[in-house]
Amino acid sequence: MQAQEAKGGISSEMLKQIQNCYQGTATDKAIRNAIGSNSIKSLTLNQEKQTGLDTDFSVKVESKGITDQQSSGRCWLFTGLNVMRAKAIARFDLPELEFSQTYSFFWDQLEKSNLFLQGIIDTAEKPMTDQTVEWLFKHPLSDGGTFTGVADIVSKYGLVPKEAMPETYSSEHTSFMSMLIGLKLKEYGLALRSKVAAGASVAELEKEKIDMLGTVYRMLVLNLGVPPTSFDYVRKDAKGNRVEVEHHTPMSFLEKYGDINLLTNYVMVMNDPTREYYKCYEIDYDRHCYDGKNWTYVNLPVEDIKEMAISSLKDNTRMYFSSDVTQLDSKRGYLDVDNYDYGSLLGVTFNMDKKQRIQTFASMSAHAMTLMAVDLDQEGKPRKWMVENSWGASSGYKGHLIMTDKWFDEYMFRLVLETKYVPEKIMKIFKQKPIRLPAWDPMFAEEE
Repeated sequence: MQAQEAKGGISSEMLKQIQNCYQGTATDKAIRNAIGSNSIKSLTLNQEKQTGLDTDFSVKVESKGITDQQSSGRCWLFTGLNVMRAKAIARFDLPELEFSQTYSFFWDQLEKSNLFLQGIIDTAEKPMTDQTVEWLFKHPLSDGGTFTGVADIVSKYGLVPKEAMPETYSSEHTSFMSMLIGLKLKEYGLALRSKVAAGASVAELEKEKIDMLGTVYRMLVLNLGVPPTSFDYVRKDAKGNRVEVEHHTPMSFLEKYGDINLLTNYVMVMNDPTREYYKCYEIDYDRHCYDGKNWTYVNLPVEDIKEMAISSLKDNTRMYFSSDVTQLDSKRGYLDVDNYDYGSLLGVTFNMDKKQRIQTFASMSAHAMTLMAVDLDQEGKPRKWMVENSWGASSGYKGHLIMTDKWFDEYMFRLVLETKYVPEKIMKIFKQKPIRLPAWDPMFAEEE
């Protein structure tokens, strides 16, 4: 084998030292044989953690029915809608309710397309190598998002029940549709930059953008259907008996069964140990509508976030919760930092803490779920938590995931709360001029 000899490369002598790290002992061979025929995750599942799963919780907010995002990146949307539907089911004593994720996703994709195209116009005089321009072309459209998108889209377009605009194959398998629309948007982005370079007027650019969005709209209709402008909703009581037939528009349905104060009555807090606590931050392009605004975050120690979460749950109110689902025992629906023991199998240690994992992009907010239960000890301290997931009723623990408090510390990133559960001293921080972070910051990561 030839080895690189240049300074900084692997020399022949260095290669010999490296190779000596594998001794080919009986233990090494046994591990090689095991890994050669099995997944590392199955071999490292910590048997000491395979005791009976404790499913009792001292504080729990019930709901009815587990949703399923299928093969899509819409966890953020399912989670946001699940928070609202739980409140509607309780308020009207409904047997069940599910808002149409397809309806909201349709408008999300159109609005994101406009956000991209207008962003291209706004940055058209910058070179293609500009970092913002590069980011735009790398992210013209996605099916992921955050609660920011729920607030933007639902407040602008309202809600409809699932039966008014049901799922389609493309809504349940979003990646290919979004990829094709994104490909067309990239083409349109280049065309808009060329028109700006040629001296096109603002009116000409606006007309061109409208034509482009018309094409996107048609593509969305072909994949997802036509969003309804009015519909009938059959309201039933808890026993399933018909109460009345209501006629609605999406906005009137939002007003009655959803939350019209999504943009004003909710705040987002985060736990990011790479940055100063008790400061307000915003992230560029952290919105789903161009005419929306970047959401602001207050960065807090995790213990502060827990206190607010417990207050919300004690008041029978669920929350939008986002995390990295690392260390998930998917069969049991159990999240614990010691679920898997990779170190013992491979003879290495993995020692990065939460701050270091964020700094190196090893961990970030990746999945949104609905926080709905906590188990408190005699001193009122949390032992474990539970979320309602959107992976179907057969996944995890009856469609839920249970997490240890230690896991919460390490992998929880964002929580959305109603303002009434947030102390005044923290609400005042939201009035600070936010520190603006670029769109490519690790905390921008969309939940999928």
